[in-house]
Amino acid sequence: MDYQDIIRDWKQQKFKSLYWLEGEEDFFIDQVTSYAEHELLPESERGFNLTVLYGKDTDWSTVINACRRYPMFAERQVVLLKEAQAMRDLLKLEAYIDNPLSSTVFVVAHKQGKIDGRSKMAKLIKDKGVLLSTKKLYDNQLPAWVESYVSSRELAISQKAAILLVDHIGNDLSRIANEIDKLLVNLPAQKKIDEGDIEKYVGISKEYNVFELQNALGQKNTARVFKIIAYFAANPKAAPMQMTLPALYNFFAKVNLIFSVKGAEKDVAAALGVHPFFVKDYMNAARQYGPEGTEKAILLLHQYNLRSIGVNDSGVEDGELMKELMFKVMH
Repeated sequence: MDYQDIIRDWKQQKFKSLYWLEGEEDFFIDQVTSYAEHELLPESERGFNLTVLYGKDTDWSTVINACRRYPMFAERQVVLLKEAQAMRDLLKLEAYIDNPLSSTVFVVAHKQGKIDGRSKMAKLIKDKGVLLSTKKLYDNQLPAWVESYVSSRELAISQKAAILLVDHIGNDLSRIANEIDKLLVNLPAQKKIDEGDIEKYVGISKEYNVFELQNALGQKNTARVFKIIAYFAANPKAAPMQMTLPALYNFFAKVNLIFSVKGAEKDVAAALGVHPFFVKDYMNAARQYGPEGTEKAILLLHQYNLRSIGVNDSGVEDGELMKELMFKVMH
């Protein structure tokens, strides 16, 4: 069961006594806890039947007492335990979890890790309630996730616009969702989000960004590379060197893997851990650079990354360093 399944059940008035939310991806946990806090009960009932506790400020007996109360003038109450990972004696909740009150919806948000799956607590959670175990999405999963998130808001997004958004923000689902939600405010209903919308409302240039630099570099398109670098130099906040170089390093590291991968494009995509949309760009770069050129690019990127933070460098500005680096990589 994923976070959307839980919320879908709640909208259909289907409830369990316990929802245990844990793992690495805070976004999914936050989506469920936010719905539980703000939507699960009518506003008129929240004052009496909603209890929000924080692990660092409470103890197991307070939590259990809250859960064992009966709802006032309603069918159910909601008890929300946030930051459960910070609560001492968390395992003492076992007694309640083993015998929960049917009129209480107990939601536990346990971020930054998981409880031991072999423990009695874990077995009770699976037996008595719903366990949502989250993990970070891989980079190649992000564009599809963006498309799914936009679709859930009854819009569509072009593949390139999704990739542009992900490439700029990275693996931060909360930030991505915030940017998409801002787009919803500005765009008419049923419009398909394209690169122009990303440029206008998110502030990412559809022509001058790390993704486009990566493509131009992979093609050894010298004129395009230096045009993008000039834009970065004139707009330092658009793509700081300390963010650009790791992205390019990651690109060439994946290109380097191609030389040891056999099979069709889908096999290459799986081996590289990238969206199939990107595969042709990586394969083209492999043809352009070959094994030796790719290895040279990786070494240069490492060297210039050190120079960008002041190691073995006499204070050359980032724009000049980037020009020097790009020339060496392509020649």
